[in-house]
Amino acid sequence: MKNTKRREFIKTSFLSLSGAALLPRSLKDAAYNAGKQTEIPVLPGRVLGRTGIKTPLISMGTGPANNPNFVKSAYFSGVKLFFSATYYGEGNNEKLVGEGLAGLPRDSYVIGTAAPPDGMDTRTGNLPAQLDVDAYIKKAETSLGRFGLDYVDIFLFPYAGERDVMLNESLLKALLELKKRGKTKYLGIASHGNIEEALTAAADSKVYDVAMIAYNYKTENKKSMNDALAYAAKAGVGVVAMKTTAGAFNNKNQANPLNSDAALKWVLQNENITSIVSGMSSLEELKKNLEMIKNLKMTDQELKDLNLAWQDSDPGLYCHQCRKCVTQCPYNLEIPTAMRSYMYAYGYRNLEHAQHTLIEADLPDNSCSNCDKCKIKCTAGFNIKERIEDISRLKKVPQEFLV
Repeated sequence: MKNTKRREFIKTSFLSLSGAALLPRSLKDAAYNAGKQTEIPVLPGRVLGRTGIKTPLISMGTGPANNPNFVKSAYFSGVKLFFSATYYGEGNNEKLVGEGLAGLPRDSYVIGTAAPPDGMDTRTGNLPAQLDVDAYIKKAETSLGRFGLDYVDIFLFPYAGERDVMLNESLLKALLELKKRGKTKYLGIASHGNIEEALTAAADSKVYDVAMIAYNYKTENKKSMNDALAYAAKAGVGVVAMKTTAGAFNNKNQANPLNSDAALKWVLQNENITSIVSGMSSLEELKKNLEMIKNLKMTDQELKDLNLAWQDSDPGLYCHQCRKCVTQCPYNLEIPTAMRSYMYAYGYRNLEHAQHTLIEADLPDNSCSNCDKCKIKCTAGFNIKERIEDISRLKKVPQEFLV
């Protein structure tokens, strides 16, 4: 009882959870009722590039899911594409997804997962000097074991951005060997920053079939980004979008919540985006998203709400990962990764993933204590010192209190 109370205290000290949380009983009932369906609804969808897979406009990012019955409920609601990663819950999320889909016809759903090679600098996306091809293949095979599957449909190379990294000979050798052995049907990338270069490299490689990219109404240089999307799509790369609500809120207190329907519809206006990978965590959110994709025409109110959100003077929670802050910092702190952690905690209310991302940032203790005032000019307007000092508290919290 004491641990339970402490766990809840830690969660609420970082963020105020809304009524979106579900009782376990409601999930069990939903999964049971869904399982009795004779037909699964066919949702509006698009074809994922040269893979030929027709997937609904909404897919599931499984990171926030904490119950296999929720995954099962999404499946019986018509969701077809599920994305996990080896670093979600240290592999436990892959197990959860496997449990949720166990016993269902294998050709009726599509699973994607991501795994970085050992020794990769996930902050910058740089590979180790000598990439161990066999070790990377073994890591991918371990991932399959957690799912309980013989293969995944899409295997993603994460933290992609630099062209030279994506086209690294050893990396491509490992990825193509996975495909040759039948461990995956398709190869892809996931990219948070330097996305235009990543999309172009994916298209030119003729190896990557899928790209998962950060894309939302706050995207900078929209024209050049859309040009890169069109280039990739023309080359047959299927593109799915993540971070589509740009943090969902304007500040950490979750004031002025974004009109999520407006934000998601904005993304889907671009027909080169096949599907939105939504990190849903409740039946309420699932139902809302599935209702949204029935009609993509934006209402006058949605246009107004999105315009107001775009003009809001509050810097919000979404970091563009431009990395201009790093060179300004006298201590070269990995600020972009820390800002992603801040968004995961306060915007998406996913403390476990926020902590994992914060650890990746490898910030020293009392990172900003040597600076009375931060001199970094953030392009998004963040108070860097304030946010780093705030989110750094999460690093020392035992993981069992965050689940």
